[in-house]
Amino acid sequence: MQVNNELVGHLAHLSRLNVAPEKMDQLVTDMQDLVVFVEQLNVLDTTGITPLMHMGDAVNVLRADEEGGSITRAAALQNAPETDGVFFKVPKVIQK
Repeated sequence: MQVNNELVGHLAHLSRLNVAPEKMDQLVTDMQDLVVFVEQLNVLDTTGITPLMHMGDAVNVLRADEEGGSITRAAALQNAPETDGVFFKVPKVIQK
């Protein structure tokens, strides 16, 4: 596969990217290098090799849920720019 300015321009349009004209040649070169690399990988014989599903043996390692403390209402409102003592006050964003 040959990468040229038209292909890169088309891909940029589909991706909604603006590519500066002075950067186009370098982008074409970089994309052609990627295509050559993938073509080299396609030549390899992978018969009998199982696909890699995970990089390690551990899968979904999650920590246990632990109950923790909570802060008081006064502490939560302490750094608020505006408050009425019970709730945060924010500017109205929905107009009727």
